[in-house]
Amino acid sequence: MAEAMGLRERKKLETAKRIIRTAIDLFSERGFDGVSVQEIADASDVSKMTVFNYFGTKEDLVFWPMEEHFGDAARAVRERAAGESAVDAVRRQFLEMVATRDPAVGLHTETFARQLRELVMATPVLKERAFLAAQRGTRDMAAHLAEETGDLMLAMVAAAMISAARNALIEEHYSRIDAGEPVTTVAAEAPERAERAFALVEHGLGDYGRKSP
Repeated sequence: MAEAMGLRERKKLETAKRIIRTAIDLFSERGFDGVSVQEIADASDVSKMTVFNYFGTKEDLVFWPMEEHFGDAARAVRERAAGESAVDAVRRQFLEMVATRDPAVGLHTETFARQLRELVMATPVLKERAFLAAQRGTRDMAAHLAEETGDLMLAMVAAAMISAARNALIEEHYSRIDAGEPVTTVAAEAPERAERAFALVEHGLGDYGRKSP
């Protein structure tokens, strides 16, 4: 992508990345509420106005690197091939991301990405925004399925179940790695875990969780 961009666009992207990394470092050290936009600007060697020109709000500094990923599952459903089910599409996309160890599914040791997650989880206003963004992705998936099927209620149930399975898998990746398991071990087991999770959605809950007499 960088090769296709002009010099001006590349410089703008580099500046944006520098501001973001500076901001995340400061937030990680002092907390999101303990850092001002002016301090971020000073540390990034740009003006405060430049920060706001690139990012509309302070929260955008955190979410810019991850915003598009909240719609990954909805995008997989929207762009799926003829004959491919919604579950198949999201499972296929997820397994592709597992194979490449995409940071968006938690299979990595990249410091910056883990800083982002820790910051969001520790900051109520950011955590709420992440929740709402994830919900928006689920609603987008449901809206697309409803257009195809004509049944919004069932589309909402399906989208919620698919999203829940995907989110549970990502959370497991983070939890296991945070607990000290090697990324290689978690990544090696991830495809089988994903198959089981999506199979539960695909085949329905059925007798799952039936309490013994």
